[in-house]
Amino acid sequence: MILTVTLNAALDVTYVVDDLVPHASHRVLTSYERAGGKGVNVARVLAVLDTPSTVTGLAGGTIRAGLRDELVTMTGDSRRTVTIVSRADGDATVFNNPGPHVDLTVWARFEARFTELVRDASVVVLSGSLPPGLPTDAYARLVRLSAGAGAATVLDTSGPPLLAALAAGPSVVKPNAAEIAEITGEDDMATAVGVLRGLGAHAVVASCGPQGLYAVALAGAWRAAPVRPLSGNPTGAGDACVAALAAGLHRGDPWPHMLREAVALSAAAVPCPMAGDVAADIYDEFRTTVSVEDACP
Repeated sequence: MILTVTLNAALDVTYVVDDLVPHASHRVLTSYERAGGKGVNVARVLAVLDTPSTVTGLAGGTIRAGLRDELVTMTGDSRRTVTIVSRADGDATVFNNPGPHVDLTVWARFEARFTELVRDASVVVLSGSLPPGLPTDAYARLVRLSAGAGAATVLDTSGPPLLAALAAGPSVVKPNAAEIAEITGEDDMATAVGVLRGLGAHAVVASCGPQGLYAVALAGAWRAAPVRPLSGNPTGAGDACVAALAAGLHRGDPWPHMLREAVALSAAAVPCPMAGDVAADIYDEFRTTVSVEDACP
């Protein structure tokens, strides 16, 4: 079983407009709304892959009823995220609220529940930002608890929580290029990835947007790229990538196969209005055409 953790659950709202113009009024063509957060989106993609998963994390207010599984209730409403998708340029603008303050009593209750759940997990996905009130080393603690239970970890976060978690030795970290540059101060991708591994990450899968993935692990280094660009809403691509990595670790797949699947699923998420969805036809096409090349020096 794969356990996905969302410590900052959200009500995800998406508006589709013809074109996003600053200082102008916009007519919304289509809107979507559902409970989400990165770990929840990962679980939705895992369901498409017929891979068993359990969702846990923190949620409160009206979205608590829209989520099930093993979420711990917190005081206050969960945050709201707003994504505006422009048809004109096929891009998305995202507004993320920080989330409600979480007190340490709730965090202690969550840690206790997590300790129970992780016993049945082969892989743990730790995704997204931390809400106010949680310690910066929250993910580091969960990585250590996972390792103690024999579970691999896939970590998808940024900034101080990512830096704090590296010392705990996560199995895979999946930052994007901007997040890597921010935390390492390095512009060269290979150098920056080396810094992350030196700080404790066993493997790094760096998201390079339309250019695909750059991955370094003990077994080697690879670049994986899609055969053609796609337009749409890219906000769910990272979650789809994490789902593929988690599923691959769960099955014990070799790295080139995992990366091919990760790029194919990421691409299949782009045409979909909501994060957590994938287009089956795009996935089927890309999983046989993605280029995976050895990137070892």
